[in-house]
Amino acid sequence: MKHAVSISIGSSRRDKSVEINICGEKVCIERIGTDGDLEKAAQMYTDLDGNVDALGVGGGVLGLMVGERWYPMHSLLPLVKNVRRTPLVDGTGLKMTLEHQAVLETDRQLSQYLPNRDALVMTAVDRWGMAKGALDAGYRVTFGDLLYAMGIPVPMYREKTVHLLAALVAPIMTRLPFRWVYPIGEAQNHRKPTFVQYFQRAGTILGDCHYIWKYMPERLDGKTVITNTTTQDDVEAFRQAGVRFLVTTTPVFDGRSFGTNMMEAAIVAAAGYREPIDYSRPGHYLAWLRDMVKQLDLCPQIQELNP
Repeated sequence: MKHAVSISIGSSRRDKSVEINICGEKVCIERIGTDGDLEKAAQMYTDLDGNVDALGVGGGVLGLMVGERWYPMHSLLPLVKNVRRTPLVDGTGLKMTLEHQAVLETDRQLSQYLPNRDALVMTAVDRWGMAKGALDAGYRVTFGDLLYAMGIPVPMYREKTVHLLAALVAPIMTRLPFRWVYPIGEAQNHRKPTFVQYFQRAGTILGDCHYIWKYMPERLDGKTVITNTTTQDDVEAFRQAGVRFLVTTTPVFDGRSFGTNMMEAAIVAAAGYREPIDYSRPGHYLAWLRDMVKQLDLCPQIQELNP
């Protein structure tokens, strides 16, 4: 049996291990949270290197892919500096392939049920495939990068503005302590409704589950949420908030949708992919992964929580 492990700097409350079948290969996928302990995470990467078939970076990213530009996340690279033998992924591959087509497919299936064509993308710079999918589907998109990642009360409405922001801010932001720009450890378990008017305006909300849950208002009646890494508690929280459709971009296993990093690691492990994975020059790898997504027929999982 193949073994893929996602080491997350997020909360250990979300830990999960299941056995799945990919391309006829049994794969044990395991998510291990370190509750924000970066030293513990770094040691686990070192210990598991060469002892598992693929490693995933959870609760953070190795960098930001905006369009075709890659901005390395310098603040997190020390975590994985000792990984040399085991393929290492952070989910960027699936974000650029699976998440883009998942948004288009969701729109095809649910467009008649949406209250409007307004969409809120929580942060485009770390989920560019999802953001581009919303644009390509014809939504009127509000980009919340400044609102929710930086606490600046300035929404963005144009793709060109996101590219400009990334070029100006990403080289600085990627060098800041990661906990300054993303909730890790116990910070993931505390809500703080923020700039709720943009949630209320949108018929569809897209982005990281932690970001959505942390900043959303009490009520999201009739809305569609497109996200991933959902636990049964997350599903219930969205149900109680009145969300009509919950869409996860990755499959649900035993009541849980895993992060893109975990699923990407699972695919790499099952296929026995051993070539170096470099997101700054991803051409061959992304083409291979896109073919794997088609071969596996990965589709968004749509749950109607409140008919």
